Amino acid sequence: MLQVEEPFGEIESIKAVSDLCSPISGEVISTNDTLETAPEQVNNDPYREGWLIKVHMSNPSELSELLASDQYDALVEEL
Repeated sequence: MLQVEEPFGEIESIKAVSDLCSPISGEVISTNDTLETAPEQVNNDPYREGWLIKVHMSNPSELSELLASDQYDALVEEL
């Protein structure tokens, strides 16, 4: 069972290993097994072929705490 803001895995780049933290609480119902042979999809197509997990939410009210895509893009540009 995933808990909001808790790590559920790691992702490795050339420079570092970083925790993957869950944006919502819930049960993992699917994982993207194709990433085992094509991990570049995380970078190349993160919104289609590069997804990591699918989650059945246990607390839909947590969605109100998430950023909209334009808010997220603005945040990433600042980094």
